[in-house]
Amino acid sequence: MSFVQHALGIAWKDLRVELRSREIVYTMTFFAALIVVVFTVSFIRDARSLPNVAPGMLWVAVAFAGTLGVGRAFDRERENDTLRALLLSPAPRLAVFLGKAAAIAALIVAVELVAAPLLALLLDVSLFAQPGVIAAALLGGALGIAVVSTVFAAMLLRTRARDVLLPVILYPILVPLFIAGTRAVGAVLKPVPDLEAARYWLTFLGVYDAVFLVVSLWIFEDLVIE
Repeated sequence: MSFVQHALGIAWKDLRVELRSREIVYTMTFFAALIVVVFTVSFIRDARSLPNVAPGMLWVAVAFAGTLGVGRAFDRERENDTLRALLLSPAPRLAVFLGKAAAIAALIVAVELVAAPLLALLLDVSLFAQPGVIAAALLGGALGIAVVSTVFAAMLLRTRARDVLLPVILYPILVPLFIAGTRAVGAVLKPVPDLEAARYWLTFLGVYDAVFLVVSLWIFEDLVIE
């Protein structure tokens, strides 16, 4: 099998397990929807402020739900000791990393497909007036979160306090991603969409994802060995 086939096989293995149990995606989706509902009820519905607060609400929901899903996904690997088996298999360890990250990204995208329309419905904001920009921002965010979280979740797999340490380590690193995603979405929610600003922040998001993908591929094997 080729490198790509190994990565796709590992991603499909994780997604097939999730399709059978639906444990993680249901938990993530419910949690994200709960955050969106609480935020929409709590904030004053001022039409002038909605374009400013809606992007933040969306990304907070994605961030918290994504972290919850990553932690549970790697708990499965610890409980069944399957990560060790994957690392000892003939599959390249970088293919293991990419497969795990791809599966996590797919779960985060599934959550975004629920959270974004729900937010648009409850706040009555034109979140899909520029669907290309919104889709690019959400996809770039999902990929970035998946890449970074896969590295650190694997590193902390055997740590007792992993549930506490994972968000503490992840969120400071993901702050630039959340800023870029929030600014990109906010730029197209203005009364007059600022496509130039949206393109800038999408470019920033793409560079962030590329840099951390390279760094993650470089350090993943050493981290999981340690």
